[in-house]
Amino acid sequence: MATFKEFRNNVKPNWCPGCGDFSVQASIQRAAANVGLEPEQLAIVSGIGCSGRISGYINAYGLHGIHGRALPIAQGLKIANRDLTVIASGGDGDGFAIGMGHTVHAIRRNINITYIVMDNQIYGLTKGQTSPRSATGFKTKSTPEGSIETTLSPLEIALSAGATFVAQSFSSDLKQLTSLIEEGIKHEGFSLINVFSPCVTFNKINTYDWFKENIINLETMPDYDPTNRVQAMTKIMETGGMLTGLIYQDKTKKSYEDLIPGFKQEGLANQDIKLTEEQFDKLVAEFK
Repeated sequence: MATFKEFRNNVKPNWCPGCGDFSVQASIQRAAANVGLEPEQLAIVSGIGCSGRISGYINAYGLHGIHGRALPIAQGLKIANRDLTVIASGGDGDGFAIGMGHTVHAIRRNINITYIVMDNQIYGLTKGQTSPRSATGFKTKSTPEGSIETTLSPLEIALSAGATFVAQSFSSDLKQLTSLIEEGIKHEGFSLINVFSPCVTFNKINTYDWFKENIINLETMPDYDPTNRVQAMTKIMETGGMLTGLIYQDKTKKSYEDLIPGFKQEGLANQDIKLTEEQFDKLVAEFK
């Protein structure tokens, strides 16, 4: 069984010192080891942005995709080789702006992958512009007078789209984040894990201290039921989405792969896909 250290490689992250993404990387590595994966059983697919670099910092299969397109790649990879554990990752700009259409449809399909969003409420790689997750009034280079747009709520959207696993954590809470990623990996269906991951360089509002003062941890609420979709939506709305922990999980809905007629359990990558002459002739005959 692989250890946490075996999911490390020799590539040094070039994130700013103090970036929350370091903790997300460590949590993925710890979770992968804790659920018993080997490096060759894990694939990390990322988009563009500071967080998009994470696919190159973990000793596993990695693919650094294009802006907003991590999820289509990850879904295709899982369909082609369902034996792989597939994690898609990116930032709030990547997943909730240019990639929002892919996010919603991946959620409703319920393909068995885990999507980890590093949410810092700003565009970091392009040097500090307002993102869909920035608060109304947020001042950046792109909104010098303050943003006039409504902040997007990914948790509400996920529940509305039929998500079967919704969680949120804070990059400072390594124990909780690791546990949620483990549960996301084990969940049979699409898992969305939004992570508050502060940008220490460009976002001087949503800081580590700010999150610590405003976050409500669901683990401190013994009466909270993560299987109750109505309660989950209510709690998200009551707290303005400032809550962490397992927010909602539905174990009854089948994954996309299990609903495809005749879809084999063995990964396509491990199947013999050579056509016999008879099969080839039959296929050609269909086009005559």
